[in-house]
Amino acid sequence: MKKIILQPLFCRIFAAIIFLFSAQWASQAQTIPTPESMLGFTVGADYHLATYDQSLAYFQKLAEVSDQIQLYQAGVTSEGRPWYFSVISSKANLDKLDRYKEIAMQLAHPTGMTDTQAKALAKEGKPFVHIDGGLHATEVAGAQHTISLAYELLSSDDPKIKDILDNVVIMLWPSLNPDGQNIVADWYHSNVGTPYEVAPLPVLYQKYIGHDNNRDAYMLNMEESRVVARTWREWEPNIIHVHHQSSPFPTRIWLPPFAEPIATQTPPIVAREVNMIGMAIAQALETNGQPGAVHMGTGFDAWYPGYVDYMPVLQNIPAFWTETALYRYATPHFYTISDFPSDRSGLRIESLYSSPWKGGWWRLKDAVDYMQTASIAVLEYASKYGETVLYNRYQSGRNTIKKYEKEPPYAYFVPQAQRDPVRPVELLKRLAFNGVRIEQLSKAVTFNNVNYPKGTWVIPMNQEFAELARQLLDVQNYPDLREYPQGPPEQPYDAAGWTLPMIFEVKVTPAMSPLTEEVKNAFMPIQGTAVYWETSGDASTVDFVPGVGFNTSANAAGIVPLPSKVSGSGNTALVDPKENNSFRLINKALKANGKVSFASGKYAIEGVSKSNIDQWSKELAVNVTMANNVKGTAIKKRIALYRPHTASMDEGWTRWLLENYGFEFTNIGNTDFQMGNLEDRFDVILLASERSSTFTNGFREGSVPPEYAGGLGDSGIRAMSEFVNAGGTLVCLNQSSLFAIDALHLPVKNVTAGINRKDFFAGSSILGVTTDTSHPVMAGMPAQANIFVSNSPTFAPTEGFEGQVLAKYQSQDSPLRSGYLLGEKFIQGYAASMDIKKGKGHVILHGFSPQWRGQTMGTYRVLFNSILYSGDVAQNQKLNAGFWEAPGGK
Repeated sequence: MKKIILQPLFCRIFAAIIFLFSAQWASQAQTIPTPESMLGFTVGADYHLATYDQSLAYFQKLAEVSDQIQLYQAGVTSEGRPWYFSVISSKANLDKLDRYKEIAMQLAHPTGMTDTQAKALAKEGKPFVHIDGGLHATEVAGAQHTISLAYELLSSDDPKIKDILDNVVIMLWPSLNPDGQNIVADWYHSNVGTPYEVAPLPVLYQKYIGHDNNRDAYMLNMEESRVVARTWREWEPNIIHVHHQSSPFPTRIWLPPFAEPIATQTPPIVAREVNMIGMAIAQALETNGQPGAVHMGTGFDAWYPGYVDYMPVLQNIPAFWTETALYRYATPHFYTISDFPSDRSGLRIESLYSSPWKGGWWRLKDAVDYMQTASIAVLEYASKYGETVLYNRYQSGRNTIKKYEKEPPYAYFVPQAQRDPVRPVELLKRLAFNGVRIEQLSKAVTFNNVNYPKGTWVIPMNQEFAELARQLLDVQNYPDLREYPQGPPEQPYDAAGWTLPMIFEVKVTPAMSPLTEEVKNAFMPIQGTAVYWETSGDASTVDFVPGVGFNTSANAAGIVPLPSKVSGSGNTALVDPKENNSFRLINKALKANGKVSFASGKYAIEGVSKSNIDQWSKELAVNVTMANNVKGTAIKKRIALYRPHTASMDEGWTRWLLENYGFEFTNIGNTDFQMGNLEDRFDVILLASERSSTFTNGFREGSVPPEYAGGLGDSGIRAMSEFVNAGGTLVCLNQSSLFAIDALHLPVKNVTAGINRKDFFAGSSILGVTTDTSHPVMAGMPAQANIFVSNSPTFAPTEGFEGQVLAKYQSQDSPLRSGYLLGEKFIQGYAASMDIKKGKGHVILHGFSPQWRGQTMGTYRVLFNSILYSGDVAQNQKLNAGFWEAPGGK
């Protein structure tokens, strides 16, 4: 009886609960506006792209009507645009968000924690999962899918979605490139329905660096990179998924596991988790009937740690990117088997490509749907295995700490006294901002027979992010992977070598034997005064990054250089170009109407007050010597930087660097050259690294609106030649040197031209050279220096050459310092940099990138010296014919 009576009662109560829950959920769903109700079109619709402003407005509306989403301003973009991300989860989770952030922080930084404590925290916590709309704005689907993903998460009654909201905290960024999303959408909409509908973008989709916004993770040169890094250190996400659109054709989406090789210091637990998530996404796609997923291959390796979406692996976070197929913008395209490459036209099922795509229409909506399936799969993984994900974050950090308590390097020592005392500060601030703990010696110590004075910086390696420090500070030896036996090498997806002490020209010493108790007891924390990110003004005038820079981190804020000195007496201030900030001081003097001249390897400043010199020296930490009767040659400052319509990242990096060092310059384009009479307006013209076709042809006519088509043309090249002949200086970086050699008929050849890649290949790497420090262009450089090469030429003079070699490769053994070099014999003894006289002027050829991605601080001065090498400074330079001899008497 009792059972009979209670059963219907239980059923009625249960039914009432379900009804109330369903009603509440339905009510919630009814209040969530659809994307199309605000956008005016369906997400993913042909020929339509939502701008960032539209996307943000939708997210703001969601935050108004739902208690399961909150918006946070992360910062501002390079263009000054307010930048937001959303946090989506159940109301119960959002009410406890501070506690879950606290747990995430504790598990990310496990020093002093026991396994038992960590397991308890992992059980209590909720995994934070970062998903975003991508960095590369022409890969348009990512920033569209975040809109529809937010809608699904907040409106769906699918039990799977409820489980996700109950078990996961989603950090959903509408876009990682708000400026670019607007630029691309506006450009596309202006061309839809015209012959230029799929025209390439004639400007960078990030203010300075375009596609390289995903190459700046550890350097943090861009505002956007610092915003993301700062947010991650505040929230410590447990999974990071960044969407891209460049799947190898005809596959529809590329997923981890990554191609070989991966970063040498990758924590194994994290690597395995990334692989598992990649496979989980693939399975979800197959379940949804979305074919064409592929893994590994030979393209997307994870060797370079500068990717925003991979570097966090070295901070014990499963971070990865995916690559969904793209045609152009929101324009659909139909593919047939005849479009497929021969190795995929047979539709053969492969181990890691088990459902080959058979062709047909591919639309933006297809890409959005694939991305949404991938994102939901990642969230479902976190929902099911959240406790394991959280505990693995702890385990990976714990294992790293234990590893470096037992094996070298046990620490890195960084002396304060360096050739440039600011450059180690630039290096260490970046590490600290990314969460690597920097300390200092409280007293002088002797270790391994080396004396380290009080104040020496130390990076102790028994810390959770030690693998990141080691990946950046150690030498890279890129593996010799071949396309087939005895064939050409597989090219690295990006850089092969980047060892920061080498390209910063900073002395860093690893401790390869266990630290003594005396040494460890001398370590003391560095804690400066952190500033809030909205603080106005320059928080640190010493580093050249403007605004708050790195000083939102207390550790970074406490890293300061040795005090500068103003010594001697007199009316002339001498600064040494070995210190990069000397050029910032020079430009301050020029803007104050001072006079600057080049004098015996230094720059002499006159016509400004001693109080200004004292102030600038202190602000910039530049050492100054005062003197009288200094005989120098006045520099000229009319500088032009060529800016092509083909949206040059190298030009953008160069422009960014010149601006941040205070140089006044003019961007010029094809029309400026074609107008002629360049010598009346400029003393120096600078060409960033670009292929010859960029200068000669530019965009093909008919591929872009007429105002963006074409290159310099014959008239522009003729004007360039006349500019040099009249006494101007043309400075060519890396690949632009090849254009100048051909266009100006310079008596120089590229000795590596035409060599088969199986015999000679220098993946973007660091090579050693000998420099002629007597030449103004190499002023301040050490005699033995490191340069960064990337598809770089190597020079030899030919008949009729007048000029000199400025830097040369060694005549024996390998010049490789970090990365990969095959066939060193082809460059041994040849030139990496030259000064060629042409008419009354000069052409400077640099067969390397002195400003590569803002990382090569040890060769900034080569660029700066080059653009100050004009007029009488160049005319009065005596050639040093004895510096170089042709290899083997050739």
